[in-house]
Amino acid sequence: MPGSDYIAHVDVNSFYASAERAFNPSLEGVPVVVLSNNDGCVVTRTAEAKALGIPMGEPWFKIAPRAKAWGLVALSSNYELYGDISSRVMELLGRYSAWVEVYSIDEAFLGVNGTPIQIRKLGRTIKDAVRRHVGVPVCVGIARTKGLAKLANKLAKHNPDFAGVCHWESIPEDVREGLMSRLSVVELWGVAARLTKRLNAMGIHTILDLKNTNPVLIRDRFSVVLMRTVLELQGTACIPMEEERVGRDQLIFSRSFSTPVTTAADMGQVMSVYAQQASARLAKHGLQAKVLTAFAGTSNYNQDSISYPSVCVPLPLPTADPVLLHRAANSLCERIYEGVKYVRAGIMVTDLRPTGNQSPLELFENPHEERGIGPLLEAVSKRYGRGSIGLGSAGVRGGPDWSMKREMLSPRYTTHWDELLLVKAS
Repeated sequence: MPGSDYIAHVDVNSFYASAERAFNPSLEGVPVVVLSNNDGCVVTRTAEAKALGIPMGEPWFKIAPRAKAWGLVALSSNYELYGDISSRVMELLGRYSAWVEVYSIDEAFLGVNGTPIQIRKLGRTIKDAVRRHVGVPVCVGIARTKGLAKLANKLAKHNPDFAGVCHWESIPEDVREGLMSRLSVVELWGVAARLTKRLNAMGIHTILDLKNTNPVLIRDRFSVVLMRTVLELQGTACIPMEEERVGRDQLIFSRSFSTPVTTAADMGQVMSVYAQQASARLAKHGLQAKVLTAFAGTSNYNQDSISYPSVCVPLPLPTADPVLLHRAANSLCERIYEGVKYVRAGIMVTDLRPTGNQSPLELFENPHEERGIGPLLEAVSKRYGRGSIGLGSAGVRGGPDWSMKREMLSPRYTTHWDELLLVKAS
């Protein structure tokens, strides 16, 4: 990692709820939960909501009857607001390091350097700056490796003695080992419940147990990935910083519907919208896809009409062309049964490669991409809003009500002019 001695992991606390509180101070100190698509399950809980015993993933209908007695506030996922707040946080973090890896919507790794005193001061500066300029609370963990930085962040979040900033090497070694001996391996980055059971069967129960295990044994029994985790815990950096986390093998656009889709025509509109979104995302990151898969499905609880149609379409050449993606996605409509209630659908583009990396046999450029139809659609959408333009049925207004149900949606304070926060002076 060029020019950096440490890695800082910055994570927004209860991100969705914190973004809501930034514009609605009345939510401070109040138990708040944010719900998933279609107001289904709890995906974010404030500390006050956790104190009520509300588990992550709890269906809203189960806790709704007790919400008023608890003083619980439930909100629909305001993705427009969260995306904008995330971009503001990441832009701000970029002022403190030339090497920033945006890991997810609410967390990032930064390459930083300096003495321990300077590092701790920088952590506090970052924490205070994000709170002051964006309005959301963060915790900062700093260590020599990504794995230890994540662990330091967890300690900063749950131990008030750290005041939100934990520099791993500033903690005495016996204290560090004591902390790791009290944390289960399931608390580690990338270690899920199933893997935890396998580790427990080997007598590895705590993070300290795993740290003290031979990395080669872990590689032989599990994987190279878990071996890297052990090495990171031992202080050997082996998970590099990445400038961009979009060079993945696939992109998926999928959503459940608030109202079931029952006709091929309506499903065609869904597929058209998804294809246009996939085109915009691919173009943004300079990628092209060679294969598109489209799928749909009925509810798991609907045993009367079960249907899970899918189609896999090899594209004639690597492309981000919205016209070709639109045609490929709409081939799913031929497999849709009229009258069947489909509650979810999506598309997946795979075999991704950088734009311009066609093989010598792919001599001719797609005429639609040559004319810039994809970037044109995206430019119009950015200026006039999503839904202002589209290919085929994706541009039809007043279509079926298949968008997400968000009955407790807060205003989109930063992205819609008619929902801006009004401040009055008395």
